[in-house]
Amino acid sequence: MMFSFHTAGESHGRALVVIIHGVPAGFTVDLDAVNTDMARRQKGYGRGGRMAIERDRIQVVSGIRSGTTIGSPVAFLIENRDWENWERYMSPESGIDPGREVTRPRPGHADLVGGMKFGHRDLRNVLERSSARETAARTAAGGLAKEILRPFRVASHSYVVDLGGIHIDCADVSLEKRSENAESSPFSTPVPDHDEELKSLVDTTKGNGDTLGGIVEVVVEGLPPGLGEAVRWDKRLDTRIAGAIMSIPAIKGVEIGDGFEIAGRYGSEVHDEIGRTDYGRYLRKTNHMGGMEGGMTNGMPLVVRAAMKPIPTLMKPLETVDIETKETVSAAAERSDVCAVPACAVVAEAMTAVVLTDAFLCQFGGACKEDIEDSYRRYMERIDSF
Repeated sequence: MMFSFHTAGESHGRALVVIIHGVPAGFTVDLDAVNTDMARRQKGYGRGGRMAIERDRIQVVSGIRSGTTIGSPVAFLIENRDWENWERYMSPESGIDPGREVTRPRPGHADLVGGMKFGHRDLRNVLERSSARETAARTAAGGLAKEILRPFRVASHSYVVDLGGIHIDCADVSLEKRSENAESSPFSTPVPDHDEELKSLVDTTKGNGDTLGGIVEVVVEGLPPGLGEAVRWDKRLDTRIAGAIMSIPAIKGVEIGDGFEIAGRYGSEVHDEIGRTDYGRYLRKTNHMGGMEGGMTNGMPLVVRAAMKPIPTLMKPLETVDIETKETVSAAAERSDVCAVPACAVVAEAMTAVVLTDAFLCQFGGACKEDIEDSYRRYMERIDSF
């Protein structure tokens, strides 16, 4: 991999940190655009009290000078404003408060298995890192990835297409309009028709002490054909995208294009016929494959969907077993969201951008923007004459 990142930080720790490797020199970074994505991740009806505390903004620690990448690793820091309420319990020096240990693992969360794996008797050591709060750092990395792709006219869109079993059909809506609608919707839906119905569903679910999941969709336009490869299984682009999306907390399923629906249809109905544009470039007459064939982009928009399970922290907790007393008890109840599906759409967009940027730089890589642009231009000239 050329472009990759690592994160550090706990949910209620001092801060989150993301270090992004493989960043070429010479790319202008619109920090406002990255911070816009950070704010998008925090929006949505049904979010919990944490979102009222945090105001996520990136602080550039390294790798960018005068708004331009310099070729060294880029490091962003995202402060946790809630740290002041948790410093006593999370301090690296004296953060253990006897009597406040978490010993009641939540079904559906990493608490129990993580405690068993690492030998922790206080499950807070597990849940602090496995928390979805870490996705703020991923969003920052994805924001930088999008800035690298932007000069090549690659554009990303993300929105919610199902929430709590309510399906939102946007097939007849343009991508630009989907993004516009999602920006103004409290649920990031690509059409506004369902917002009141969804509000009622979230309110009822909250009153029941329960949570909701859903399905998000990411669409990326402007990708050149040929990113990825069919030679090695681990370099197939669909393999890498699916893995990146599945790494997001609470994701339980990923599909590209028509995905699982294809399994029940004839081949003549799902394979996208090939044609030519008026100016000679190949195209697909439909896009059932979601812009991907043989592990490579085919020039059509990339379409990725991800299924998010309901959040496992319930205000009316499920049964569990206390790891100290071994008694059946109610699970621990951390402050939580009722619905975080709109946030998941932003994180899925970010993770997709990271994988695509790596594939793009592997294809056209160079130490600086000028070399990458030159390689990209020559490749596209060859593609156009094929």
